[in-house]
Amino acid sequence: MLRIDAEGTGPSRRGFLHAGALSTLGLTLPGFLRARAPEKDDDTNCIMLFLLGGPSQIDTWDPKPDAPDEVRGPFKPTATNVAGVRITEIFPRMAKLADKFSLLRSVYHTATAVHDTGHQMMQTGRLFTGGIEHPHAGCVLGYLKGGRGEVPAHVLLPRPMGRTGGNMPHGQTAGYLGKVHDPFVLDADPNAKDFKVPDLLPPEYISGVRAERRQKLRDAVEGSLKAFENQPQAKQLDESFQLAYKLMSSPKAREAFALDKEPQKVRDRYGRTRFGQGCLLARRLIEAGVRFVTVNMFETVFDEITWDIHGSRPFTDIAEMARLVAPDFDNAYSALLEDLAERGLLKSTVVTAMGEFGRTPKINPAGGRDHHPGVWTILMGGGPIQGGRIVGESDELGNVPKTRPIAPGEVAATLFKALGLDPHHELPGPQGRPIPMVDYNLKPIHELF
Repeated sequence: MLRIDAEGTGPSRRGFLHAGALSTLGLTLPGFLRARAPEKDDDTNCIMLFLLGGPSQIDTWDPKPDAPDEVRGPFKPTATNVAGVRITEIFPRMAKLADKFSLLRSVYHTATAVHDTGHQMMQTGRLFTGGIEHPHAGCVLGYLKGGRGEVPAHVLLPRPMGRTGGNMPHGQTAGYLGKVHDPFVLDADPNAKDFKVPDLLPPEYISGVRAERRQKLRDAVEGSLKAFENQPQAKQLDESFQLAYKLMSSPKAREAFALDKEPQKVRDRYGRTRFGQGCLLARRLIEAGVRFVTVNMFETVFDEITWDIHGSRPFTDIAEMARLVAPDFDNAYSALLEDLAERGLLKSTVVTAMGEFGRTPKINPAGGRDHHPGVWTILMGGGPIQGGRIVGESDELGNVPKTRPIAPGEVAATLFKALGLDPHHELPGPQGRPIPMVDYNLKPIHELF
């Protein structure tokens, strides 16, 4: 971990390289080391709300009131402020804001129906194969455009995705772009009573590494530090040393994380939950100049009530989802859209909310629905993406796309276009082999622009 001395004279070069060595062993180094862009520009930003667990399309944004009892679910469709657009009654606040987002109702994939494959494809546009880990969209943006002055390019909060059953990468790192372009990770619950502004140092969080193992890790770092200093990555870190210190000690960056500056009414409107306060923090970070913020609604599908509504324990059922999860999302998402619009930021900020797959049309005996990548719905709006639209349809049972099938790579291409990037721009892959950000045969969803 990078250390700052008590006199405030800053960390030493060796201390900075110590942080870099930690990164090579798997600890996150903020992607803001590339921050070289002008402090102000007209680029589009993004907030990605990842709804870990996979929301049921039928019980949320693609109701099927005419389907058989075992399919249509317990919730009635409700009108929105856009004629012809209906969602289920469990999102009353969203219904008043449908002009600010569009529904993509025909997203699908054909990979294995496990959480991890969906996480990979929805955040990177690709399925990981052959040992290649593709970069998160926010890391690509940070790599190509850098950060703005005193704040990171990409922040992930509250924590990276943890265990979801597949034991595969989730697609929330910079992958083959290198750990120097990983997102800055908050690694704290913004709704906790003792939440305070973080030190903005390279975090020591890594999934699966617990406190009792960290001392061994530090010992390994000290033993390999000399060798690390001779590596090309160390040279890159050394060149960025003064800039990194400026960013990590920046009052502006610290101010962005100061949720206690917000009026209590505003915090209440977002919801006094981890996700609600995370969305409020995302808005503050965008205001401060962060280009991309990823908010994980949940860290895992185990031992907490999530969108993963199998019905039987340790999961939840449709009723609990509607009672706890849906209001949490409805409050936070609606407050975020309202705040961004009122502050003039929605026109320059894409807000997308997505899960990794949908749920089976037929309700299972436990009162839930199981994994179903055959079709599901995601939300996109803000920036150049038009609101109030429906793109694609699922069939009468919500089982497969009926019109305009949308692959995860097309979602990624749409996001990159909205961010002002060429979706087919080639990135330096493993061993320098060029890899386009999105497969050449996949195009942005033109109906959204």
